[in-house]
Amino acid sequence: SIYIFVPFHFLKSILYIFVYFLNAQPSQSETALWEEVNQVLTEARVVLEDLQSYRGAGEEIRQAIQSPGQEGVQQKAWSAVVPLVAKLKTFYEFSQKLESSLMRLLVVLTTSGATPTQHLEHKQALARQFAHILHFTLRFDELKMTNPAIQNDFSYYRRTISRMRINNLTADAVNEVNNELANRMSLFYASATPMLKTLSDATMKFVSDNPDVPIENTTDCLSTMASVCKVMLDTPEYRSRFTSDDTVLFCLRVMVGVIILYDHVHPAGAFVKTSNIDMKGCIRVLKEQPPSSVEGLLNALRYTTKHLNDETTSKQIRNLLQPN
Repeated sequence: SIYIFVPFHFLKSILYIFVYFLNAQPSQSETALWEEVNQVLTEARVVLEDLQSYRGAGEEIRQAIQSPGQEGVQQKAWSAVVPLVAKLKTFYEFSQKLESSLMRLLVVLTTSGATPTQHLEHKQALARQFAHILHFTLRFDELKMTNPAIQNDFSYYRRTISRMRINNLTADAVNEVNNELANRMSLFYASATPMLKTLSDATMKFVSDNPDVPIENTTDCLSTMASVCKVMLDTPEYRSRFTSDDTVLFCLRVMVGVIILYDHVHPAGAFVKTSNIDMKGCIRVLKEQPPSSVEGLLNALRYTTKHLNDETTSKQIRNLLQPN
């Protein structure tokens, strides 16, 4: 367990959040939602394992393209691609479960009479699950970005089913992933960071669907989590209590995840001087890590944030995020 009493400046006053960050247990009022989200997080581990082992059908597809008239070669490629597309369908459907879980947690962490800081302090188990969703999201997208087979397999599948329709052929796989679903999946996988885009869109939808909840409730919740993660990573006393590099990566991914959500939801974004997030400090913490472990996170800030290239973003921050 990591017990950290974190001081940081927030809304012109010093707040203290006692974060029982890694092993917080749900209170009685949290249990029902915690268990529901926990089922999704359990499935998330399986999704990551499946994605890590995803090798694609590149060789079979290459041979099929080179030998368009050989039915046996075509069938071999199709047989290789169909189960992979079924797996991609599972990933896509899981993104919808993740979206639902995130929005339910946002309700608990941003609504009612308590401040966002009080929510994070008194609902630590649910805040931890929010963090685990972001950790999964960044890890999924890192793996997806480095696996071009996903796009290649799905593109081949779509070309093949289009040809089947033209020739009035049918297949069980076409029924399983029909044209409408294939269109949605195509949009999902077209994004460099599909899970992050799903959660960013979900957070914006949460704000627009709940006009009675001040937007500051959501942005303050996100900026508070970013500040907590930065302090945990940046303070030797707290950092020394981390038990492994995995814990460091967990905090880094959560920090980047909430920054990206904040940047999509806050009207001015995360990079303006008035932002409640110390962007220079967060970027510095990232760049102090081994490059191989954080390049994907830096790319997420470079390419999936909304306001980085705004005129209100200082040249110093832009320079900090320039690729080496």
